[in-house]
Amino acid sequence: MEFVSIIIPFFNEEKNVSPLIDELIPKLKELRKRFEIICIDDGSTDNTLNNLRRQKEKYPEVLRVIIHRKNLGQSSAYATGFLFSKGDVIVTMDGDMQYFPEDVVLIVKRLLESDADMVSGVRRDRKDSIIKKIPSKIGNFLRRIILNDHITDMGCTLRAVRREAIEEIPFFKGMHRFLPSILKIKGYKVIECEVRHRARRYGKSKYGIMDRLFVYLLDCLGMWWFKKRFILPPKKRVKDVL
Repeated sequence: MEFVSIIIPFFNEEKNVSPLIDELIPKLKELRKRFEIICIDDGSTDNTLNNLRRQKEKYPEVLRVIIHRKNLGQSSAYATGFLFSKGDVIVTMDGDMQYFPEDVVLIVKRLLESDADMVSGVRRDRKDSIIKKIPSKIGNFLRRIILNDHITDMGCTLRAVRREAIEEIPFFKGMHRFLPSILKIKGYKVIECEVRHRARRYGKSKYGIMDRLFVYLLDCLGMWWFKKRFILPPKKRVKDVL
């Protein structure tokens, strides 16, 4: 039976912690798979960590809490989650409650029913402000031109991936945005799945707009170099041994 690990970074999301975990766990039980939820407190300065501790007491068998020494960013939080996870299938998502728990179950089922190595979410009817949507559209457009990776929505962090694929991921700042592209470069199969999106109920986005777009463009250029210079791993380039 497959073991599913859900990785959720939190940074100053005190009001989202409890409702997110409370609504997610019953849906995960419907999978009829062993699962764990790994929550990373990424240097929060509000009551996020206290609320995570309370949830740990409430769900001790399935919830794990990892505490960063300071705020290191989403990519570092996901990297920490990957290293501590035990699952055959690993799911990434945000801690802002903008994804539906039913869709977490959906992408896990899609992955297990397919021969793909990753299922990458595509947000349908995205419920964000226009000042977040426009830079995101520009970023996705530029990335597709530079990398020609055919990924629709790189900003969607709701993804399910097999462990053997994630173990070969290089860790760097911004890594989480390019996971589907990196896997495709490495020869893995990535498919997409539409997921629903809902408006933020509590808190606010922790990321800037134009500064993020500029950094994203630089990262795209770095990924272009990586794609041009990357050598496939042995199992992807060796056909047979006689």
